[in-house]
Amino acid sequence: MRTRTKLGLAALATYAGSLYLGATWGSTRAERRQRLPSDDTVERPMIVTNHAIWIDGRAEDVWPWLMQVGWHRAGWYTYRWVDRLLFPANAPSATRIVPELKGLAVGDHIPDGPPESECFFIVERLERPSLIVLRSRSHLPPWPKDAWLNWVWTYSLRDADDGRVRVLLRTRGEMGPPWFTAAYRALTWTDFVMARSHLRGLKRRVEGVH
Repeated sequence: MRTRTKLGLAALATYAGSLYLGATWGSTRAERRQRLPSDDTVERPMIVTNHAIWIDGRAEDVWPWLMQVGWHRAGWYTYRWVDRLLFPANAPSATRIVPELKGLAVGDHIPDGPPESECFFIVERLERPSLIVLRSRSHLPPWPKDAWLNWVWTYSLRDADDGRVRVLLRTRGEMGPPWFTAAYRALTWTDFVMARSHLRGLKRRVEGVH
């Protein structure tokens, strides 16, 4: 019985740790408390995550890579094994700036799945080279019909004096009904894989070119 209890507590601690990393990986306490211009878009979020990374270069070096993200555009720069395992329909993420992919503009749609999924982001705000705000109301399960979501991604880019740029990715979301919110919270740990993979992939590409 004691062994089972210990294993249960260990599993619970591991899960709690993964939820924490899924919500905070790479970010500092100050960054998590920092107010971003897009925070008013979702004033009372039910879910908040902050992920950050240092990249050698300047914000202007990172900007064009973020301007081409999206399903069957340049991808999200995530690990290829992640795509194969979780999103087998995804094409490999680009490893270069693709001239054919035009820069984004406010109001543009960024696909995040095949057309039949109707999953996409809308570009809400662009302030080159420091701020990108994306919003989605379409990342929903196909059932039931009462599920709803208002989800905002914010990229904040800040040049440092040492030749590096700090990239902060914040998500804020509100959703319903309660079961959907609970399911979303339970899956926060996946952001430890997805957001970290995304930011590390971005870092490799920017630094490789830079």
